[in-house]
Amino acid sequence: MTVRVLVADDQTVVREGLVLLLGLLPGIEVAGAAADGREAVDLAGSLRPDVVLMDLRMPRMDGVEATRRIRAAHPEIHVVVLTTYSDDESVFAALAAGARGYLTKDTDAESLASAIATVVEGEAQFDPGVQRRLAEAVVTGSRRAPELPDGLTRRESEVLRLIAAGRSNTEIAGELFISEATVKTHINNLFAKAGLRDRAQAVTYAFRHGLVPD
Repeated sequence: MTVRVLVADDQTVVREGLVLLLGLLPGIEVAGAAADGREAVDLAGSLRPDVVLMDLRMPRMDGVEATRRIRAAHPEIHVVVLTTYSDDESVFAALAAGARGYLTKDTDAESLASAIATVVEGEAQFDPGVQRRLAEAVVTGSRRAPELPDGLTRRESEVLRLIAAGRSNTEIAGELFISEATVKTHINNLFAKAGLRDRAQAVTYAFRHGLVPD
């Protein structure tokens, strides 16, 4: 399957470089390119790409707001943030807006292609440095014991925090000393309670409700 990608970056050299790079990757077609967030929203509506590769700091409309509008109007379009910023505020804001992936601009072509393929499959992928920050936030969050929304149990919230940290079902089972079948049961229950469809939505939900502190 060919994945159609829209590139959004205000720097001409970066934008054109990404277009050239993506054009060389197998299974990827460049649907278009936007020079700012507002244009990204407009092109996402007219071109209907599978994935938007989104910068954060752009004129007229930043990448966070553009992500929020694209995801609200076209939930079938996935957003991968590609930026030079990996601070907590930028990461959490992008995830809360609906981004499924978060990469920094020093990433390589293989990681970029992997992130695009991963989000199309409904999963989330983060830069290793961002992943570590999320994991640290999970540890801190587990110590704060926030009030749980939507009737989640303590164990379900623990599973949710580990999902937000990018852990697989196997890894969650190992860290919590439970079986994978039990992990799946907890995931099904918390998804049903919170009205979630996939793990990417679970990450956003965890941050929005303060289960992983910002």
